[in-house]
Amino acid sequence: MALTADIPLIKLSHGEPWSILMLRTGVTFVAALVIWAVWRALSPKAPRLIPGRTGVVVAALYGLSSVAFIIGVYNTSTADLVFILAFVTAFSAILSWIFLNERPPLVTLVTIAVMILGVLIIVGDGIGHGTLLGDLAALAAALIIATAITMSRASGEDMGFTALIGAVFPFAVGVAMVADTGCRIDAPWWIILDGGAVMPISFFCMAAGPRYIAGGEVAMFYLLETVLAPIWVWMIFAEVPSTQSLVGGAILIAALIAHSLWQLFGKRRAPDEEGVHYPA
Repeated sequence: MALTADIPLIKLSHGEPWSILMLRTGVTFVAALVIWAVWRALSPKAPRLIPGRTGVVVAALYGLSSVAFIIGVYNTSTADLVFILAFVTAFSAILSWIFLNERPPLVTLVTIAVMILGVLIIVGDGIGHGTLLGDLAALAAALIIATAITMSRASGEDMGFTALIGAVFPFAVGVAMVADTGCRIDAPWWIILDGGAVMPISFFCMAAGPRYIAGGEVAMFYLLETVLAPIWVWMIFAEVPSTQSLVGGAILIAALIAHSLWQLFGKRRAPDEEGVHYPA
């Protein structure tokens, strides 16, 4: 739910992309350090900032996804961006199947195939409307996040703070890009709110989730942003997505909702038949 406010806050700031990337990730990094320091002072059981070499890779992946995300925000519509980001669910299921032997059931594979159709419709629309770069950036962000989720689950470590510490990588990119032009943001307080509260809450929860449930199930929660972010942007900025984008997005949402309902109410087979093993 926290993540659904991210795009509206970015747009409310009325800033230049690289300036926003620098401020947003810089504030997130500082907030993560402050939260961790307080937690550490109150309890010796505070999770490590970066658990080993895998933690470094996961942090770098989350940082890279932030760069791709900002490129997507400024080069495609909000609807296209969040619809394509919902594909992180399919990527997570496929990667977990390949690398963790968490074989998805047939209904999940059918859902992935339908989602691919929806993404192709959206990306195809971008070719004719000048949003192809943003659509591809969103697709890259989805793949990167899915990879980070899969690696987090494989490690079994608490990566809650790792995703936030990874903000140092895009922060460095942002600093390098605005070194000559200067920081240009009309309403920086929206980005401070985004980086100081929204991003720490959302990424900590999303990064910690794979320790307890399968990566594909964690990614399912991106459906909230897929549904709600375009609504917030439409209400605030009157940004109306194209017909083709709505068609592709509707296919994505319908597939995800159907899959979620199947998970909630369908008959579950035994874990050894499902091919998915959950930690005790």
